[in-house]
Order: sequence, then structure tokens, then C-alpha cells
Amino acid sequence: MTTHGFTLTAEGPFDFGASLRFVEDWPATSALPSDGRALRFAYCAESDWRPIGVTVTAAPGGVAVTTTRAAGAGIRGEVARILSLDVDGSGFAELGEADPVLGDLQRRSPGLRPVCFWSPWEAACWAVIVQRSSMLIASRLKQRIADRYGATITLGGRPYAAFPPPMALVEAGGLGLPAQKEEWLRGLARAALDGVLTAEHLRAPAPEEALAELRALPGVGPFSAGLILIRGAGAPDAFPGDEPRLFAILREAYGLPEDATPAAYRRLAESWRPYRSWASFLFRAATYGVMDDRSPAGAG
Repeated sequence: MTTHGFTLTAEGPFDFGASLRFVEDWPATSALPSDGRALRFAYCAESDWRPIGVTVTAAPGGVAVTTTRAAGAGIRGEVARILSLDVDGSGFAELGEADPVLGDLQRRSPGLRPVCFWSPWEAACWAVIVQRSSMLIASRLKQRIADRYGATITLGGRPYAAFPPPMALVEAGGLGLPAQKEEWLRGLARAALDGVLTAEHLRAPAPEEALAELRALPGVGPFSAGLILIRGAGAPDAFPGDEPRLFAILREAYGLPEDATPAAYRRLAESWRPYRSWASFLFRAATYGVMDDRSPAGAG
């Protein structure tokens, strides 16, 4: 198999090892085989929805990337988005200097940046599949759909199934999901084919506008919209307007009252600009067990 390589350089602190540890613990990716040195995955590129295999390893100042087909600017940009290397993170540490709670999380996992879904389309499908389900069960269901409808690419001697492109699901049935969820997935597939579920489209307007557009899609509520924009499109400075789990983490970390309103959490997050997504990610990541436990937990 012919492979193609390129490097991505980080602006600001970045620890690829921390990214690997997160992927191993994140329910959406925890089933990926891992040797602790490389991140391997297959996905369908937004530029043409064709499958591609990707292997990422550490390199001085960033990462080295090998792909199974030629990687133009689009592929480079997508891999950079997945690892949040498309954002200048030089100013993120300064937020922790002003906010001791956030600073504690940064010290416990220095250089950890958000790890995103391989595409906003895949994030949207996950958001539907996981509704009213455990993340473990949702992960198995998503993998089953990938095995049935997606292409398989061999990386490092092991098969990796790419989640299918939207055209494969636009009329698909029998996905093993409730009828309503299957209808929502077909609606999301149509939206993806219309160009709505791409990082370029979703990061062009203000985050509030993108969230509103996402909430208009089938099966997408406030929580799902935030997940698609932040962890799918990789928008670095968005804050979900209604995410009970994140609010509970922040409430405990900052000692906020039980009846704190969503507006109170939004005010708290204002001090994290222009990295509101990154800060929120660190608080959620702490609950996955990827932080260094040598110091007290700042959040749950």
C-alpha cells in the first residue's frame, strides 16, 4: 500500500501523549486498538466522502501523519482539526493563571488539547445514537453501523472500519436503532450532503448562529448542537447553552449553588475566551480519568 506523509506543528503547548490517553478513555473511541505510541483511525474525508486511513505519531513540536491516500490541504486541515492543531494555543495557559480552578486542570494534564470526532457528520450521528443510551452501548451500535456500511482499511496490520459517508445512510434502514433515530440519521445524512455538516460551514458564522442552525436539524437539541460544533467542527471558542453534565461539573468545581441558571455558567465561561471550548473540554476530560491524579481533582 502506498502511503503519504506530512507533519503538523503545534503553536503553543501540546502533548500528543495526553491526546492518546484521552482517546483510550473516551467512550466514543475507546474501542480503537492502541499501542500507546500511535493514533490510528479510518474516516471519510469531507472533501469527497472517500475513506482514508490515518496514522499519527509524535514528532518534535507536533505530530507526524501518514495517510493511505494523497493528503491535500483538505486532509491536512481535517487531521489538524481532529487534534486541535489548527488553533494557536499560545494564550491558553494564561487563562489558567487567572483562573486557579482551570489552572489546576492544565497542570494535571499539560498540553492536552481537545480531541475531536473525525468529522462533524460523524459527531452528529453519535449525538443521535447516544441519546437515551449509555455511551458503551452507543459505541457498540456506532461500530456495528461502521462495520456494515463503512469501508475497512488496514493500518498497522489491523482492520479499521470508517463510519459510512452520508450517501450510504440517506436511505438506510435496519441499523439496529429505534425507528425515530434511524429517521433522524437519514435526515442528518441529507443535511451533510447539502454541505451543512462540515467544519468549514459550521465555523464560518458566530458560534451562536451555528448552534441555532444545528438545532434546526432532525434529532438535534441544545446538547447535541454543542457537541457537533465543539467536538465535531472543532470550534475553539463556543460554550454550550444547556449541558447539564458540564454544568454539574462546573457547579462542583466552582462551588456554585444548585439553582445556578444557565446564564451563570455562561458568565463564568466568558473569562475563558477565546478558548471556551478548550476549557470546557478539560473539565469533561477530567471525568474520563485522563488527568494526572497526583493533585486534587478540580472537577468531579
